[in-house]
Amino acid sequence: MNNTTGTAPILAVTLGDPAGIGPEIVARTLADPPAEPPARGLAVGDAGVLERAAGIVGADVGIRAVRDVAEAHFEPGTIDVLDLGVAPGEVAVGEVSAVAGRAALAAIECAVRLALDGAVQAVVTAPINKEAIWAAGSTHLGHTELLGELTGSSRFQTMFVVDALCIFFTTRHMALREALGRITRDAVGQAIDEAATALRVLGHEQPRIAVAAVNPHGGEGGRFGREELDAIAPACDDARARGHDVHGPIPADAVFHQGLQGRFDAVLCHFHDQGHIAAKTYDFDGTVSVTMGLPILRTSVDHGTAFDIAGSGTASHGAMAAAYRIAARYAPYAKRLRAEYSV
Repeated sequence: MNNTTGTAPILAVTLGDPAGIGPEIVARTLADPPAEPPARGLAVGDAGVLERAAGIVGADVGIRAVRDVAEAHFEPGTIDVLDLGVAPGEVAVGEVSAVAGRAALAAIECAVRLALDGAVQAVVTAPINKEAIWAAGSTHLGHTELLGELTGSSRFQTMFVVDALCIFFTTRHMALREALGRITRDAVGQAIDEAATALRVLGHEQPRIAVAAVNPHGGEGGRFGREELDAIAPACDDARARGHDVHGPIPADAVFHQGLQGRFDAVLCHFHDQGHIAAKTYDFDGTVSVTMGLPILRTSVDHGTAFDIAGSGTASHGAMAAAYRIAARYAPYAKRLRAEYSV
């Protein structure tokens, strides 16, 4: 049941694609949300979809449709849903459709608008299906690009949170061969600066940042590759000269362990799988994606719509509960995000 503390932050939780597992994991999470830190969860989507999902997962809660945030009561045993009326509750599960895509987009747009207006302190997103939103007319590659357009931001970047460690990326969605070519002194330096800014906004006044190496053993003085010598080490030196508490390059087979042991607040890695493998091996469900560089706080699960199991009631909601918990943790910094990243 929702935490009913009147001063607790309000989290707008989108249902994602109604044909996927999003509504089911939202129903499970909001039926019994994490108690700490305290927060009030408001579902955003279609009441009929959420009601069906609650039945599928056996959640013993009522679904209460509201027209705006002020109408939500956050009462025990009830999930308030800002009912958008875009997709009927009988939309087919496990199938790509334009109707489902429109519903997913409408929920995101509504939740972002609420966050920009200050009516909610964070947005927590369930997964969407790219084919469905494209069928609905979107041209965006996914959530992040859409959020950038809706907020007018071009600084957006992904930060993973796993346990107490944050993970940042120099590059992400590109071929590994291309990513290696993008690891330049300037690019690594900019990534360090953005990571330091993000950490300070979220309460780390003097963040300790470790920078991963790319090559085995950190390159062995150039014998296993020169990225460390030509780009990463000089970028670290530059960052220290700018006043950052930066360590590295540190071999990637050790740096994440050291970070999880508490030596660093964050690790900067350089390509998609370098960070994803480390985080998800340590805690798959507990790895939360936070989109930094936006004037709003947005957290998300880091998995897809799982059409193959949608409607079965077997989807784990661990990742959604973790995304909810991290949103509640960082919600007190919503005003700092707006001040730093407003366009």
